[in-house]
Amino acid sequence: MPINNNTALRKFSLGLGMDLFGVADIQKVKNEFSLSEKILGKMDRAVCLGVRLSGAILEEIEHVPTKLYFHHYRVVNTLLDQAALKVSNYIQRKGYDALAIPATQIIDWEKNTAHLSHRKLGVLAGLGWMGRNNLLVNKKLGSQFRLVSILTDMPLKADSPVKNNCGTCRLCVKICPSGAIKESPEDFDHIKCFEKLKSFQAQRQVEQFVCGICVNVCKGK
Repeated sequence: MPINNNTALRKFSLGLGMDLFGVADIQKVKNEFSLSEKILGKMDRAVCLGVRLSGAILEEIEHVPTKLYFHHYRVVNTLLDQAALKVSNYIQRKGYDALAIPATQIIDWEKNTAHLSHRKLGVLAGLGWMGRNNLLVNKKLGSQFRLVSILTDMPLKADSPVKNNCGTCRLCVKICPSGAIKESPEDFDHIKCFEKLKSFQAQRQVEQFVCGICVNVCKGK
């Protein structure tokens, strides 16, 4: 049954325009979520979806984010949220519980925390690995995609994390305007990154805390 569920849900999700699909086992990480136990209930799976970003729009980003990228960023997030809602409704019609978590809804900007980490769930779902840029890196897409997650109790076979890493690539380290990206993903400086995002907003480059500079150079293979 779980395998049949995976196949059907993958087909449904890709039909909504999604480029990435994976299932994460969240039993050991639910305690990290900023969600009540009442909401989480027996949900022990997360469906992780990803949409590819426009390479043409990203290429225009050099030293500062562009207004075109900011618009694209918002449109992709809306697409993800709409897809998550449709997947959630699909699951509920099958008789199971589902909770769509917004693609972007930050609770604390300085700590860069949300209700949960889509990136961490993406790692558990086998969609990629945590890169030096503190973003999920996919083998084919690099970091040029956005994520959304749906928590559920639907019987699904969980995918396995991949063993890849960034290897010798340090393009994001060299180009980061804030110096926030270090040798190890664990050493990423959230404060430096946030301060640079605030400066971009103060310069009226964009109306939200977005950058895209490291995303532009992380293209995958």
